[in-house]
This record gives sequence, C-alpha cells and structure tokens, in this order.
Amino acid sequence: MVDRSLIEKARDLHGHICPFLILGLRASEIALKKLGIEKVGERESVREDILAIIECNNCFADGVQVATGCTFGNNCLIYLDVGKNALTLVKRSDWEGVRVYIDGEKIREKYFKKEALELFEKVIVKKEGNSKDIEKLREMWMEIGYNMSNISEDEFKIEKIKLKGIERAPIFESLRCEKCGELVMKTKIVSINGKAVCLSCLGECEAVVGRGILSNFKIPYVR
Repeated sequence: MVDRSLIEKARDLHGHICPFLILGLRASEIALKKLGIEKVGERESVREDILAIIECNNCFADGVQVATGCTFGNNCLIYLDVGKNALTLVKRSDWEGVRVYIDGEKIREKYFKKEALELFEKVIVKKEGNSKDIEKLREMWMEIGYNMSNISEDEFKIEKIKLKGIERAPIFESLRCEKCGELVMKTKIVSINGKAVCLSCLGECEAVVGRGILSNFKIPYVR
C-alpha cells in the first residue's frame, strides 16, 4: 500500500491527486520491491546507478518520479514515447530490470464510477463544464485515487526483463550562439553560413508536449 505521506509529496509535485498519479506510485512501489532496492538516493542519483524508464508523459509519470527518485533532471529517468502506462526499473550493475504495466481500460471499467468518467469526458477531454463540474471531478478523482493506493499487484502485468546497456549522461561543452548571445549545449548548435546558431534562433526544435515528442516544433516565444 502506498504511504499517505508519499501521496502528499506526489500531490505537491503534480498539483492534485488523481488515479493514474497514484498508479504511478503503486507501480513504482512494486518495481522497487521486486528489485530489492529503495528509492534512489544521493549516491545513486549522482552516478545514475538506477534508471526508471517510462512509456508515457501523463499523471503516471509524475508518480514514478516521486516514488523512485528518478527524474529528468538527475538523468535517471528515460522517456520512451510509446503511450503506455508502464514503468521499467533497472540496475546498471547487471541490467536486470522489472517492467510494471497497468491496463487503463480494465482499471476504469472496474474501479471508476460512471459519473466520474462522464465528468472526465466533459471537463478534461472536451474542455467544457463549469466550476461545480471541476470541483466534483476533483473530489471523485481524489476518492478513486486513494482507492488505487492499495490496489493488488494482480491488477498489474509484472515481468522481469533484461535490458541493453544505456549510456550515462555525457557532459558537453557549451558554445555561445552568435545571434542571441546565449550559451547552448554544443550538440544543439547548428552552423549557418559559418556561424554558430541555436535552435531557438532557428525557430524549431523537438519538444515533449501533451501528445508526446514532436519534431519541428515551432518555438512559441513572442519577442
């Protein structure tokens, strides 16, 4: 069962409690237990000894970051843009890991109230509804979320998995963009007519947005 204090930490990061945030916590709890390790600490995060590989960029992912201690910032989190609510936790020492997957459709059918699903469709999917609808959904989402905190391992697909080695995050020197004057990671500089130019100045880059990774994403800054 996911500890209440961990749920509160997840709420602080995510902004609210919802079912798949808690499922991310629960999946992480299962994976950590199966691997016989605790949350990534100072040593592991500095050396990137433990990796979490997530396959979605939704609420589930925030639960994973809070529970495992693997984040984008400490380079212990890898994002595979495949759109599945799944986590793989692996030790670099032997590349033996555990993958934990949850079937969202089956969970919704079994644990979600019809009213909650209808409100989700109205408020989140269609971007409609008034303040009362939003508050009602928040209350129902929280109730369902707490129920997910002790969901049985039997509801998850759990498999031991062997992974290929993944490089530790390399350190690149920074170069100065000759157009805006800002420092940029060397690998993100493009040579234009012999001048080093950053992707921001070029106006396009790859970006992670709601639908996943987009190529040729237009830089949205208006200056």
